[in-house]
Formats: sequence, C-alpha cells, structure tokens
Amino acid sequence: MKIGIIGGSGLYDIDNPSEAEELNILTPWGETSSSILKTNSGENEVFFLSRHGKGHLISPSEINYRANIYALKFLGVDWIISVSAVGSLKEDIAPGIIVIPDQFIDFTKNRKSSFFDEGIVAHVSMAKPVSEKLSSQLADSCKELGIDYKFGGTYVCIEGPQFSTLAESNFYRSLDADIIGMTNMPEAKLAREAEICYSTLALSTDYDCWNEAHESVSVDQVLDTMNKNINNAKKIIKNTTELFDSRKDEYIENALKSSIISSLDSIKEDSLEKLSAIIRKYLLS
Repeated sequence: MKIGIIGGSGLYDIDNPSEAEELNILTPWGETSSSILKTNSGENEVFFLSRHGKGHLISPSEINYRANIYALKFLGVDWIISVSAVGSLKEDIAPGIIVIPDQFIDFTKNRKSSFFDEGIVAHVSMAKPVSEKLSSQLADSCKELGIDYKFGGTYVCIEGPQFSTLAESNFYRSLDADIIGMTNMPEAKLAREAEICYSTLALSTDYDCWNEAHESVSVDQVLDTMNKNINNAKKIIKNTTELFDSRKDEYIENALKSSIISSLDSIKEDSLEKLSAIIRKYLLS
C-alpha cells in the first residue's frame, strides 16, 4: 500500500526525517507546499507532505491544494490521512479529543476546488466525502491505543485565516456541525476527483468562540493544546499504517467512471496531458 500523510498544524515532519527519501514533484498546477518525504511503515510505503510547509509559512487560503493532491496521485498514493487542527462546536468535544469526521460543509470562498475546470467537465459524488474503511481503521487504532476520540461528525471548513465571529460560530452550531477548521476543503474534494481514499484525524484544540465559559480562541491556546496531543496523532498514524491492509472503497475507486461529462474525443491534448495522472486509466480503456 502507498499511504499519504498530510500534516497540518503541529505535524510538520515525520520521525527520523534523515532516513526518508526527499521527493520534489513539480505538477501541472505548480509546486507542492513542501517536498514529500518517502519512508516505510511495516510493509507499506508512506509519503509525508507538510500542508503549510516547513515553518508553517503558508496560510490556509494560499495552500496549493491541487498541486499537493496531484503529486500524491502521481506517486501512486491510494490513501490519504489528513491531520488537522480544529475548533470544537459542541460541549462534549473538549480540547484534546480527536474527531474522525464523516461529513463536511464547505464555506470556503477563494479556492480552486476542482481539477476539471479547463476544457473538461466532471461531476463526482461527494455524498460520502471520506473513506469509510480508512476512517474505521483510524477509529480502531484510537480504541486500541486508549486515545479519546469521536467517530463521525461534521467538519465545517471556513476560509480563514481569521477565526469566526460569534454570530458565525453560533450559526455553524445551528447546523449541528461538530468541529470547525480551515484546511480540509477543497482537499477532500480533490482527493475524490483523484480517486484517492481520504479521511481526517481532526485534533480539537479549543472551543470556538460560541462557548462564553471559555476564553476566546488564541493562537497560543491552539498551539499549546496541539503540542500536547500531536504525539497521539503520530501513534495513531503509526499503528494504522503498519497494520494497514484493505481494498479501496468501491464508491471511491471508480469515482470518475460515470462522472466525466465531456467527450474524451473532444478534449484538447493539453488538457488530457495536464490530467494524465488522474484520468489515465479512462484514456487507456
């Protein structure tokens, strides 16, 4: 298996990076957030990508999501574990709890959310936006390691980089959403277009500003909680990748099969070449 890890706030590197192979992939959409580190976990190959770059220099809106996902697809990755810092929208999701969401609500505004926007049209299903198999394995790892977690829930993704207003926070709660973050969209959408199984380890760092019993969120508070819990995320990833053995979810493995609306005979050569890593199997069939 080839498994991609996209590290978010607090998870900028892997253990023993000197033992990893450093890969620099230039994609049709430009450079990835950082070089990709290739290593092994059990019998599986693991490819680690720092979402915000080394030193956390790239803000959520400036991440080149298309380049990141395309590079992992180009390398043959079929599974992505996304690690993300989130705020809690519910009292029972205390700071430090890990959430494995199964739904997303996308409130981003300024991001390119599809590979299919230049001379080719495709409409993939996002009804089930995460891999049920991968999410279940992450939950099994949490249970086995005795780590406090919540299986399932809705992740609201906002544009950022500012945190929510109080009115916004209460509005998201009225949607019965569980957590709020800034990075899993359009990441999950692009992974689906690339037919990569995608799941999230969401690390609750604070209560969003709706909770007046707690201080308003600050960067210091987020980082303090993150530093205390990032080791748990590493343990979960290690446990999951070492024991990982599963076929892809059927609804993801062939997500593009009936989603490409454009006639392949009419698509320009440069558009086909740009998307070659994603649609190659449909061009050969």
